[in-house]
Amino acid sequence: MSAPDLLLVLVVAVPAAVGAVLVLAGPSRWSAAAGGATLAAAATASVPAVVAGAEVSVPFVAGSRWGLTTSGPAEVLLPTVLVVATLVLVVAGGVPETREPRFTGLMLLFTAAAALTVLATSLPGLLVGWELMGAASYALIGYRYADPGRVASGATAFLTTRAADLGLYLATAAALAGGTDLSLDALAGIEGGWRDVAAGGVLVAALGKAAQLPFSFWLARAMDGPSPVSALLHSAAMVALGGYLLVRLSPLLEATGWAAPTAAWLGAATAVVLGAVALTQTDLKLLLAASTSAQLGFVVLAAGVGATAAGTAHLVAHAAVKALLFLAAGAWLEALGSKRLDVLTGAARRWPALGVLAVAALLALAGLPPLSLWGTKDAVLAAAHAESAALYAAALVATALAAGYAVLALVHLARPVPARPAEQTGRVPRRIPVALAPLALGAVLLGVLALPAVLERLPGRVPADPTWPELVGSSVLVLAVAGATAWLVGRGREAPAPLRPLRAWLHDWLRLETAVHLTVVRPTVRLAEAAARVDDRVLARAVTGAAGATARLAGGSARAGDRVLARAVTGVGTAGLASAHGSDRADAGTHRAVHGVAGALVRGGRAVRRSSASGQLHHYYLQQVALLLLVLVVVSLVVLVGSLR
Repeated sequence: MSAPDLLLVLVVAVPAAVGAVLVLAGPSRWSAAAGGATLAAAATASVPAVVAGAEVSVPFVAGSRWGLTTSGPAEVLLPTVLVVATLVLVVAGGVPETREPRFTGLMLLFTAAAALTVLATSLPGLLVGWELMGAASYALIGYRYADPGRVASGATAFLTTRAADLGLYLATAAALAGGTDLSLDALAGIEGGWRDVAAGGVLVAALGKAAQLPFSFWLARAMDGPSPVSALLHSAAMVALGGYLLVRLSPLLEATGWAAPTAAWLGAATAVVLGAVALTQTDLKLLLAASTSAQLGFVVLAAGVGATAAGTAHLVAHAAVKALLFLAAGAWLEALGSKRLDVLTGAARRWPALGVLAVAALLALAGLPPLSLWGTKDAVLAAAHAESAALYAAALVATALAAGYAVLALVHLARPVPARPAEQTGRVPRRIPVALAPLALGAVLLGVLALPAVLERLPGRVPADPTWPELVGSSVLVLAVAGATAWLVGRGREAPAPLRPLRAWLHDWLRLETAVHLTVVRPTVRLAEAAARVDDRVLARAVTGAAGATARLAGGSARAGDRVLARAVTGVGTAGLASAHGSDRADAGTHRAVHGVAGALVRGGRAVRRSSASGQLHHYYLQQVALLLLVLVVVSLVVLVGSLR
C-alpha cells in the first residue's frame, strides 16, 4: 500500500477509534484537545491523499468491493468536512458541556461516518457510513438525555431520516437484482426497471437526509441539540451529504429520464418554500435551519440539471457560511441565554470581533456580490436557465427569499444596542472569533470556485456558465430585496392582516410534523394497540392453554416413563455399577464445564434481555451504534490488511 492510500484509510479509522475510546472514557480535561488534534491531523493527512488521488479497495460480499476513493466530489468535500469539524470542536472545547469526553467522542464518530460516506465507492460502504452518521446524530441531538423534550427531538430527527433511509436499502436490492457489482459508478448501467427502482430509492434517502420537502420538519427539531452539533450537522455533514449523494449519483438520475427532473423541481420547491419559512422565523437558530434546507435545495437542483460541479462548489461555500453562523448563534445563546432575534438585537455590536465575522457570513448567505454564495448560486442558476425557463424563475424567487431572510437576521444583530439591552449573563470566549476567522475567510473568498476557469477544474459537469446579463440581473434582484427587507424590518412593519394566517402556517414549518402525526404516527400507534389487544385476548390465551395441555401431557409421559424405565434401569444398573465408578471422575469434570458454559450464557442472556426488553429507544440505538462501529472497524482493518498484501 502506498503512503497516500494508507493515509486515506487512517483518515477514517483513526477518528473512529479515538471517538470510540472517548465515548467510553471517564471524565478528562484533555478530551476536547485530543479530539481537536485528531481531526486536525486527519484534515492535514487528507490533503496529500487527495492530491495523489488515493484509492483503496478489497473484495467484499456479493461480488462487490469495499473501497475508498478521493475522486469525484470527495476531492473537495473530504478536506471540507474535516476542516469544518476541527474548527467546530475547537469552539466546542470552550464550553464545559461540550468538552466532555462523551460529546467529543460522538463528534469524532459522526465525522468519521461522514468521511466514510464521502469516500465510499460502493453501496455497502456507503450504507455503513450513512447509518452510523444517523445513529450518531440521534445521540448528539439528544445529548442532554435528562431532558425528555430534547431526547424526543433526537428521536423525531432519527426516525424521520431513518424512514427515508429505507430507500437506500431498496436501491441496494435493486442493484443486486439488476446484476451490478454494487459499485456507485455502476448504478447508472442497471438494465430495465430495476434502474428506476434504484433511482427512486436513492432520491428518497437523499431528500430525507438533506431535509428537503416533505421531510424538512425534522431539521427544526434538530435545533434542540447543542449548537456545535447544529454547526456540523447543517454545514458539512449529514444534511449536506444528502445533497452530496444526489450530486455523486447524478448519472443515475439522468439515466432514468424522470428522476433528474423530479430532483430539480423538488430542490427548487424546497428552496422557495423553506426560504419563505425562514423569512417568518423569530428564533435565530430556526431561521438558520430553514435556510439550510433552502440552500441545500440549490444543490439538489444542481444535481437534477446535471450541474454537479456547481453543486459541489455550493456545498463547500455553504459549509463555511453555515458553520460560522451556527457557532456564532451558539456563542450568543451562551452569553444572553436566548436565541430570539428580539433578545439578540445589537449582539453584533456588543461583541464586535464575533459580530464582524457573522455579518460577513450573513452577507454571503444573502447572495451579495462578490461573496461566496453569490458566485456558486449563480452557477446553479445558469444551469437551471439552460434547462428550463420555469425552473430558472423558481430559482430566482428562491434567490430573492435568501436575500430577505439573511438581511432579516442581519438587521436585528447589527442594529444599535437598545437603551435597556438584554442582561449579559456570560461572555464570548476569545477562542471563538479566532476559530471562526478561517470560516469567515471562506465565506468571503470561496466564490472563486464559481469562476469558469476554476469551475471547469472541479469534479463534475458544467452545463452552462452564467452570462453577464444573468449575473447583473440576479445581483440587482438581491440588492433590491435586501434594501426592501432592511427598510421594512427597521420600521417594524408587520404582515398585512390577510397574510397573517399564511405567515403563521409558514412560521410553524408548514405544520408538516402535525400532518405526519395525523397520517402516519397515530394510525401506526392505533394499529399497534389493536395488535396488542389481539395478542392479549386471543394469542396469549391460546398459547397459555396450549402450554397447560403440553405440561399435563409431559407430566403423564414422565410418570409412565418412570414406571417402565425404573424396572429396566434397576436390572441394568447392578451390572454396570462397577464400570460406572471408573467414569465418575471424568463425568464430574465434564459436568462442571458444561454448567460453567451454561451459566455464562444465562448471565449474558439476562444482560441482553434487560436492555432489549426495556422498551427504551436509546438502548436499541446504542446497540446499533456499537454494532455499526464494530463493522466499521473490522471492515477498515480488512481493507488495511488486504491492501498491505
